[in-house]
Amino acid sequence: MALLNVNPTRMELTRLKRRLKTAVRGHKLLKDKRDEMMRRFVLLIRENAKLRERVEGELSRALGEFALCRGLMEPEALEEAVMYPARTVKLEVGSRNIMSVDVPTLSVEAGEARLSYGLSDTTAQLDGSIARLSELLPELLKLAEIEKTCNMLADEIEKTRRRVNALEYVMIPDLEETIRFIAMKLDENERGALTRLMKVKEMIFERDQVV
Repeated sequence: MALLNVNPTRMELTRLKRRLKTAVRGHKLLKDKRDEMMRRFVLLIRENAKLRERVEGELSRALGEFALCRGLMEPEALEEAVMYPARTVKLEVGSRNIMSVDVPTLSVEAGEARLSYGLSDTTAQLDGSIARLSELLPELLKLAEIEKTCNMLADEIEKTRRRVNALEYVMIPDLEETIRFIAMKLDENERGALTRLMKVKEMIFERDQVV
């Protein structure tokens, strides 16, 4: 704790009390914000873990089928087969607000799937791999959206935590200590003024008695 560099006056005391009241209210609001962001962050982390496990499982199967294709097909035929997309997609990027944090939203509208290669020089594993990857695209985008949201919320939670700690351990204690100091100083000045006043009255009384 440290005393603020202010003049010990009643006006300054009133101003500091208003600042303290505002700081205490701000501290409570920031703590509530931090706690709510933590709650939503935990929910998103759980959703992210489940989605990531499912996506990684599907990706592993799709890539396994693709690896098998590479062993069964000529490299030139495989390259030609995957040169053109299996379907068209329309990606929309937006945002939503979570506790004053603008996080991204991703939505995809996929066209009808179609084979972009002939069947004579390709394998069934290639068909399965491409179909699986095509169906996995919306979940991949959802995973990216959730992970980016988690990262942004984690940064905001850390910033809010630092603000809460600054108020709780620095600003509010400094204000309280300064208010106590000024109150004591003003009381001391009042006692000194009262003592001087009583001394003056005593001197006047003694003078009147002599007269």
